[in-house]
Amino acid sequence: MTLLATIYHNPACGTSRNVLAALRAAGIEPKVVEYLKRPPDRKTLESLLDRMGRNVRDILRQRGTPYDELGLDNANLTDDQIFAAIAAHPILIERPIVVVGDRVALCRPSETIQALLG
Repeated sequence: MTLLATIYHNPACGTSRNVLAALRAAGIEPKVVEYLKRPPDRKTLESLLDRMGRNVRDILRQRGTPYDELGLDNANLTDDQIFAAIAAHPILIERPIVVVGDRVALCRPSETIQALLG
């Protein structure tokens, strides 16, 4: 049986490249979504978050992003405001998010992929 997989990938990110390599080493050729070029829409992100059991703040990336300038550490911001910031700045999405079969995980650190493959 071939597992269907998707990786929301940034080729400039070492962790993302390592996770992609681990998928391929496991015999899985995932659909690669370069999310900076083709960002997932809110509905897709909400579905991924729901399947991970996480909220939108859990996937916010701080380093190398406009996180601080946008004041995203403000606990009073609504999910709508955070999703709007992500839509305007997809670099705010922590990576890589990986879907393997019916399971989803934020694979940071890269070893997290092993739980999806096991």
